[in-house]
Amino acid sequence: FIDDNKYIKIDDGNILVCIGDLTTGFVYEDEKFFIFTEKDLFGIEQEKKRKITRFRKSDDYVAISDISSLKLGDYIVHETFGIGIFRGVVRLESDEVLKDYVKIEYADQGILYVLATKLEVLEKYAASGAKIPKLNNLNTRDFKNTRRRVKEEVYEMAKELINLYAIRANTKGYSFSPDTVWQREFEETFPYIETFDQLSAISKVKEDMESNRIMDRLICGDVGFGKTEVALRASFKAVQDGKQVVYLVPTTILCMQHYNTFKNRLKNYPINVDFLSRFKTRKENINTIEKLKNGDVDIVIGTHRLISEDVGFKNLGLLIIDEEQRFGVKHKEKIRRIKNSVDTLSLSATPIPRTLYMSLSGIRDMSLLTEAPPERMPIKTYVLKYNEELIREAVERELKRNGQVFIVHNNVKDIYRFANKIQELCPYARVGVSHGKLNEDELSKVMLDFYDKRLNVLVTTTIIETGLDIQNANTLIVCEAEKFGLSQLYQLRGRVGRSNRTAYAFFMYTSEKNLTGESEERLNTIRQFTALGSGIKIAMKDLEIRGAGNLLGVSQSGRIEQVGYDLYMKLLNEAVNYIKSDGDEANVENFVDDYDTVVDIDINAFIPDTYIDDEETRLYVYRKISDAKTDEEFYSLEDELKDRFGDIPKEIENLLFIAKLKIKAHKLYITRLIIKRDNFSIFFTEKNQLNVDSIFSIADKYNDNIRLVNGENPSLIYRASEDDVPNTLYMLNIANEIIDSLKVVNKE
Repeated sequence: FIDDNKYIKIDDGNILVCIGDLTTGFVYEDEKFFIFTEKDLFGIEQEKKRKITRFRKSDDYVAISDISSLKLGDYIVHETFGIGIFRGVVRLESDEVLKDYVKIEYADQGILYVLATKLEVLEKYAASGAKIPKLNNLNTRDFKNTRRRVKEEVYEMAKELINLYAIRANTKGYSFSPDTVWQREFEETFPYIETFDQLSAISKVKEDMESNRIMDRLICGDVGFGKTEVALRASFKAVQDGKQVVYLVPTTILCMQHYNTFKNRLKNYPINVDFLSRFKTRKENINTIEKLKNGDVDIVIGTHRLISEDVGFKNLGLLIIDEEQRFGVKHKEKIRRIKNSVDTLSLSATPIPRTLYMSLSGIRDMSLLTEAPPERMPIKTYVLKYNEELIREAVERELKRNGQVFIVHNNVKDIYRFANKIQELCPYARVGVSHGKLNEDELSKVMLDFYDKRLNVLVTTTIIETGLDIQNANTLIVCEAEKFGLSQLYQLRGRVGRSNRTAYAFFMYTSEKNLTGESEERLNTIRQFTALGSGIKIAMKDLEIRGAGNLLGVSQSGRIEQVGYDLYMKLLNEAVNYIKSDGDEANVENFVDDYDTVVDIDINAFIPDTYIDDEETRLYVYRKISDAKTDEEFYSLEDELKDRFGDIPKEIENLLFIAKLKIKAHKLYITRLIIKRDNFSIFFTEKNQLNVDSIFSIADKYNDNIRLVNGENPSLIYRASEDDVPNTLYMLNIANEIIDSLKVVNKE
């Protein structure tokens, strides 16, 4: 076995641990040689998460902040009581019964203990600009009133979102033909092995195109994860039916890169590919426009010049938009008009909050590309104060391994002065300068010189933010990083690390006093998310920091800050699902007056420290139990627990039983189920729709022990007979029988 160029002998029965990168393990049976990767040993959780991501229904709620990442002192939101401070997880004993609780402190020094089985009512607080929220008082109704107003607001927003979606879904589009022989031949020329995510995305795109509704799908994946190949196959499919394709990109550099990629991949097929950009003369652009109008160009790639008034098409069938967030408001409005009539495919590593939210809430379709290409390594990321000596060392180290360096200085006025300073710091470097005000020939020359390694340091503005693919460039230095948006920082970092070499990214801020709360959070986020495939996490964090923004043209920031982004988005998603499921019968009163179900049973129900000793992991498991809704999800969770931690102890079995019972109780309009050793109480909503006959039947069966109580909250009270031995499990079995006997009016 070779490790760091040294041969190591592995004796029979021994285990060797070494650092490396493999997608999965393998076995040489004849040699009795086994390789286990980290995923094989510990990857059950991660693999299941990926499968959930791949196959989750588009209308499932996706939390922006993971509650398991809570730290002492973090702000937390309870759906009923509002914003407080997280004070940890505590285990309390009552009547010899042990349970875990989340401890929350409120403004009036009130303390709330939330059962760990009720984590679905808690969200980590986040708001624009990392603002410090106003804490709620535990003993007032202020937050209940706020939450009611927010629910009324999100209901109206959800109706508008659904109407937008319905109009698009009901507009009949072109139905493309099934794959041809040429399509299959073309796809076989792809020089790499497709990832599972790629194949899934391609399949979904083809399914959309072959349907009679207008496609509007977002492909979200990191740079180099295969978005362009998805676009290529969709384009080829469109052209097979005689349709034209527009590929809209934000920069001229990206335009040329995609043009060359498309020309190279399609060279063996009678497909005409052209481009529109400032790299062409005015006469050449006019000629291309004429060819588009008469159908002589099948695929055109270009910047916003493509959506100018003088550009027309003979038979446009597919619009592809690369990094939509880079286009201005006026351009987006023009894009929107085109999208209303043709299939649209949007590609992004870090979609804008509005686009991301609409995808997460099921208003738009989304496919995630989360699998990294083989041999790709995470980028080592550093956030630090501007330091010229460190710049010199970083450049020197990269050039010693014959690599290249990007240095981002986003100020055209003094970019040449800065480039001279870099040349003085690194006299051995071959320094070039690129920015958007260079003419076509100048910009083309400097980029070609850098691509062909005649230059090894490029001082540049953000013109290199998207698309530039130079595998030999593996050090990035960004100056005044505090002035950039989160997705910009992530896109810039994507310019390096595109080979099997270790890449480095240095984000430098000018001084601590220039760091606002929001800019500091952005820099902390870019430092935190270095794993491959973090684009979607970056976008989610951007959604958390900036908010969903003008989802429908009206700012919702005030309301969002009152309840936090996660709770706001959760309520909005619940409103979308409610309106979809109830259709014409949906109304704002029923949505606002929705009820919660609490199950409190006198049995030990907690995760023992001896089973999971890490509090963060325990919180994660508690949340998984709270979020599980179907038998399949519970089975999956039990399998995960057994795989990771061993046989499930009785206390966790009780937790799972309570979670299942709560789901059953909620469907029967039960708000509280309290089970003690010698009695239990079942409380219903005032507006319940229970079958009266089923209630009377229960009353007859348990006549001596049960009492029906009418009022604002109807209830069933059961008390054990004098002859009964007090036993919580006995009470639990009877309560379970009664719940199973209850019936809903419209579900007999």
